[in-house]
Amino acid sequence: MKEVIHYIRQKIITRLNGNVSFGGSNVPVYNRIPSTQDEPYIIVYSNDESNIDNNQTSFITECVTRIEVVTSFLSDDGGELQANSIVNSILQLIRTSKTDYFDLSSNNFNVYTFNIEGISYIEDADEEKTYFRALIDISNRVQQN
Repeated sequence: MKEVIHYIRQKIITRLNGNVSFGGSNVPVYNRIPSTQDEPYIIVYSNDESNIDNNQTSFITECVTRIEVVTSFLSDDGGELQANSIVNSILQLIRTSKTDYFDLSSNNFNVYTFNIEGISYIEDADEEKTYFRALIDISNRVQQN
């Protein structure tokens, strides 16, 4: 069995990078956030990879990848709407049809399911800013060819 989740993460980053904007500005997409990056931004990371079925001829894995949207406002300004709008753009890009799965055939994998496991919203505050975060968990079942 080979590790597959990094290929899915790579496909998500490629699909989102340069294609999500808010207020006329591009929202950057990262695997790791640079220390100098201001909000809003999107981070994509691996959450879980489980071997769910294997036999003598195939390995099947379920991968859960998280897409996190982070926005912020000074003090009491702003709200959740910016995060909601960015999430809406992401959902339109990562799932365009019931059969538009990530193509990993060049890596000898077949992605055959795509599910949005949930979207959670979190509000945090510190002395200067209020942060609005959206967590999108997607799962894919993948067969190693």
